[in-house]
Amino acid sequence: MIKLIVLDVDGTLSNGSIIYSDEGTEIKAFNVKDGLGIAAWIKLGRQVAIITGRKSTLVENRAKELNITYLKQGIKNKAQALKEILTEANITLDEVAIIGDDLNDLSMLKLVKHSYAPKDAVKLVKQNVRKVLKQKGGEGAVRAMIDKLIKKENLEVKLYELFA
Repeated sequence: MIKLIVLDVDGTLSNGSIIYSDEGTEIKAFNVKDGLGIAAWIKLGRQVAIITGRKSTLVENRAKELNITYLKQGIKNKAQALKEILTEANITLDEVAIIGDDLNDLSMLKLVKHSYAPKDAVKLVKQNVRKVLKQKGGEGAVRAMIDKLIKKENLEVKLYELFA
């Protein structure tokens, strides 16, 4: 059973673009369908973590908005951050699914059986994950992963009941 999904941000939850205003304010776009999928996963009694190499108030706000359990920002060693979360949550690597798109995600992606990448991930990541999704980062890739996990876990009826 998958108890935890782990998400990268730039290139996965967003399309990888980082826009700065003249005042230095950072802007990112998040996909609403990804957000609903994350919220549904949590309502199904599962957990979500974000592990990202950058640090951003925007990401912190999005994590709070979606009730994401674990947020690790400014992370250089994502595998180590993942291990810390697993220890805290008392979850094994077999109970984790991860989505990432770039080289700094490889260390954690290689640890799990349930690894995913958006369609536009870098070649080396695509070669090292279980499933490359049809969607690009920021364009529903996270939702596609969650939908696949919900089907794999036979949670579709429970999911539909949440929104009936």
